[in-house]
Amino acid sequence: MPHLSLGESIPADTDHAISVSLPTWESNVGYEKGEKWVVDNMTTGYPRFFIHKKIQALAQDIASKYAKTPGHQAMLFPNKTIALRCIDFMKDKAPADLLEGLDSIHLVLDASDPEAAPLRPINPSVSAVLFKPEAFPYAKQYWQHTGDGVSSRRAEFCHSLFSQHLLVPDDSSMRSPKSSVRQKHGPRRYQRKVSTDDTAAARNGNGPVPDAEESARFLEERFGRNLDISLAERAKAAIRRRIAGTLTHHVDLTKEPLPELEPSTRGITEDDIYLFPNGINAIYNTHRLLLSMRSLKSLSFGFPYVDTLKILQKFGPGCVFYGRASEEELDDLERRLESGERFLGLFCEFPGNPMLTCPNLKRIRSLADRYDFAVVVDETIGTFGNINVLQYSDVVVSSLTKIFSGDCNVMGGSAVFNPKSRYYSPLKEAAARLYQDTYWPEDAIFMERNSRDFASRIDRINANAEAIAELLLSHPLVKTVHYPKCNPDRANYEDCKLPTGGYGGLLSVVFKRKEDAMVFYDNIESAKGPSLGTNFTLTSPYVVLAYFLELDWAASLGVDPDLLRISVGLEDTEQLVGIFKSALKAAEEASKEAP
Repeated sequence: MPHLSLGESIPADTDHAISVSLPTWESNVGYEKGEKWVVDNMTTGYPRFFIHKKIQALAQDIASKYAKTPGHQAMLFPNKTIALRCIDFMKDKAPADLLEGLDSIHLVLDASDPEAAPLRPINPSVSAVLFKPEAFPYAKQYWQHTGDGVSSRRAEFCHSLFSQHLLVPDDSSMRSPKSSVRQKHGPRRYQRKVSTDDTAAARNGNGPVPDAEESARFLEERFGRNLDISLAERAKAAIRRRIAGTLTHHVDLTKEPLPELEPSTRGITEDDIYLFPNGINAIYNTHRLLLSMRSLKSLSFGFPYVDTLKILQKFGPGCVFYGRASEEELDDLERRLESGERFLGLFCEFPGNPMLTCPNLKRIRSLADRYDFAVVVDETIGTFGNINVLQYSDVVVSSLTKIFSGDCNVMGGSAVFNPKSRYYSPLKEAAARLYQDTYWPEDAIFMERNSRDFASRIDRINANAEAIAELLLSHPLVKTVHYPKCNPDRANYEDCKLPTGGYGGLLSVVFKRKEDAMVFYDNIESAKGPSLGTNFTLTSPYVVLAYFLELDWAASLGVDPDLLRISVGLEDTEQLVGIFKSALKAAEEASKEAP
């Protein structure tokens, strides 16, 4: 990947990129401190931490038009139900004086307008929570922790409709007079006539055609043509089948119907899989479904992804946190269970981020069966291409944004219900009542296309990561390498590793001196920014970015504040090793010059 300047999107020149370039250690610290020399140069950021500029633009226009009080801001969500959940959260968490003027507006397609007919298969909508600026941190908490916000592609599309008066309040009495000056058509990408029958359009591919610049370039360059957006339902079905293991080859979505199912490699069907707009939203909604059955504290086991712990702490009755995923912590949990304490579910990652720890899922499963709590495992880092954690889980969640997509230009998440679980039927019943498919059609189409070569990419990434781990392990400046193959709990990983699987593409390294870590990071010729699972190697001082205000807390759990996280990509192995050797050499030279 070519050199990227501070604040440039990763990948470069990509409107809906998932990562952003922070090329020096100092720039990461500057970002966390909110320093203008960093923040003002950022064209984008990781989508749940940085509100995309296309989302900001639509939010500003909606607030300007519909806020009852001048100066109020807006946070955007896919529909009314979710917006009202945000309001409930704010009422629960924010001081009363910040809630003055708290309101919402729900915009839907103007079904009475004939120009809206081509858009009906997509059924675009957006809801805004309106609040005074001082209440922004509370709205942002809900938006970030839950992953319920709109995607940048949805915002881009809906903004075009909004500006053409094709999105109106769902209460007709609230509609504003339409401007006398308006364009003759909807967004260019959807001008082609289609059936007004939603179901027929979705099934037969007679829907609108995307031609937004990035969509056109991406699809045209990689696949030679554009796709009907109404193929989104088929794209979602293909994604679910790919996760289920019943679709292991490329598929042409323009053909009707999809190919016949292959025998499942995972013992599940696509009906056991639910899609979400991002990975944390899959975790949030799984927790919400479990809470709908009974209200109990949850268990967070192992050093967690930051928002997973926040979900368990802030939504529902709270959680008990075990931060090391150790056998000693399982001993303590067992004592609590034996004494009569009961829990809703245990949430863990396998492996964990960024320590790559692997909890003893076999023992956890035994405790869950004895004491009746659900086991929810996040397999994002290990991926179902390397490991089988479903055998020990009631629900397996994953961020499809990461290695399943690989291209770092679209978000997505999934939750797999284990058909053999005692919770399977109750979860299915809860999902029938509460699940809403808010995965934006364009995002689904990008995700389906990106994931077609998922299986072949896994093998290459596994091999590259092993080569980099071996290089770092043998270097005198390195203190520790965290990687499933060399961690003390390797046996737990091996228990879940598939015969054809490897150890994944993520590893972390701790240098003996912070100064060496900083020099290495500043000199490594890889992309440098947040996220993981990309098709290109991506390096980050992860603890600085994720826990800048909680570095002592992280250190108390054995997570070094100067840890570097490396997500290994598909580059030529020899070339990649050379890049790492060069950065290590720079650190060596700087170390020699140190007093």
